[in-house]
Amino acid sequence: MSESFTDAASGVPWDAAESLPRGEGATRIDHIVVLGLVPPGARVLDIGCGDGSLLALLRDRRGVDGRGIELSREGVNACLARGLPVIQGDADTDLANYPDDAFDVVVLSQTIQATRNPRIVLEHLLRIGRQVIISFPNFGHWRVRAELAFRGRMPVTEIMPETWYETPNIHHCTIRDFVGLCRDVGARIEKATALDARGRPMRFSMPWWFWNLIGAQGVFLLRRGGRE
Repeated sequence: MSESFTDAASGVPWDAAESLPRGEGATRIDHIVVLGLVPPGARVLDIGCGDGSLLALLRDRRGVDGRGIELSREGVNACLARGLPVIQGDADTDLANYPDDAFDVVVLSQTIQATRNPRIVLEHLLRIGRQVIISFPNFGHWRVRAELAFRGRMPVTEIMPETWYETPNIHHCTIRDFVGLCRDVGARIEKATALDARGRPMRFSMPWWFWNLIGAQGVFLLRRGGRE
């Protein structure tokens, strides 16, 4: 059975397994999911791009005209070493400088939960990009709930490896929370999927609320409401 995530608000299913390239080796699978959502040759802005691994993958596999913003100097240096046009910047303060519809696709991978103002950041993403791809860890996952319920401690997992006093995450978002935020800002959910604890697409046909319990990560493709 192919994997399908259906959001109750949009009713848009996506068989993500059909769009995953094969043979990527050690490439993060959430990056492969993002790769499947970006059209060839698109103008892409990758915000919080880290060492540039996703941006490099998009450049090499999709031929995108890619740009990046990264907060850490170490990440910027790693991107420049890959030949990627990346600048040092902060998603919370610098997105206001970009004009409307400056990019075809804006990507925010595993970063929105580490921003100070997620709603404002999302509103800027929808303004800057014709499409927006966001991935984030799901703090509603059953293992997170179990760790809090039975051990009374903030979880440390493969996806969230830092202890509570070292983590960059300051807004603990669930898939259900994010769907609600999309409604609040008027974003249209075009496609969505959930990944399991190993980063693999879930291969069950279930409604979005089920993934709020089972999915370890969420990946969403958004567009500003009302656009064609």
